[in-house]
Amino acid sequence: MSSGQATVNKKAVVLLSGGLDSSTVLYYVKAKGFEPHCLVFDYGQKHKKEIEQAKKIAKLSGSEFSVIKFHLPWKGSSLIDKAKKIPSHKISEIGKEGSLPSTYVPARNTIFLSFGLSLAETIKAQAIFIGANALDFSGYPDCRPKYFFAWSKLIKSLGLQNGKIKIVAPLIDKTKSEIIKLGLKLKVPYSLTWSCYAGGKKTCGNCDSCKLREKGFSELKRNDPASI
Repeated sequence: MSSGQATVNKKAVVLLSGGLDSSTVLYYVKAKGFEPHCLVFDYGQKHKKEIEQAKKIAKLSGSEFSVIKFHLPWKGSSLIDKAKKIPSHKISEIGKEGSLPSTYVPARNTIFLSFGLSLAETIKAQAIFIGANALDFSGYPDCRPKYFFAWSKLIKSLGLQNGKIKIVAPLIDKTKSEIIKLGLKLKVPYSLTWSCYAGGKKTCGNCDSCKLREKGFSELKRNDPASI
């Protein structure tokens, strides 16, 4: 992918959750000269505030966006099942090999990318960008490089736009502090981002996502603007 000047009509689909990672990706995409078309997902998650924050961030960046709403009646995750508590782990235990955390939503990224691929075909976008990360993450199987490699093979096998639609995860091998450092350079409005898995009006500070975010800002010796 070129890092040169902006190119007219260079379109990209951005999967935007309203969190720190995906918001950084949106501003990265703009800096690379793409015209972003954001997809925001409402899938019954407890942390619905991320949806409103994603819309604010998309508007602020001047990007088009659509909110896609779908329902998973079988739930399968503490993120969408009100009967299940959001877990809290020690920072040293987050993402370690073992059983999947209860916050994993089965096939969520596969569903998201399917919508992204549909939009990319429709608007003839060159790429679909996702803020997945395989270092400071909760250990989800659909956030690993081999998962996105499999998606790339699928697109090529389908011959969509001659197999030229790319799946891009620019943060895949970055730590949370490296992501934040990049975002600060890109002037990402981190004060608007929402990372907490809990469904409250304020961040809980205890879920894995809150702890990873705090770790990132702490390593940079920076205050989190969302908590000021």
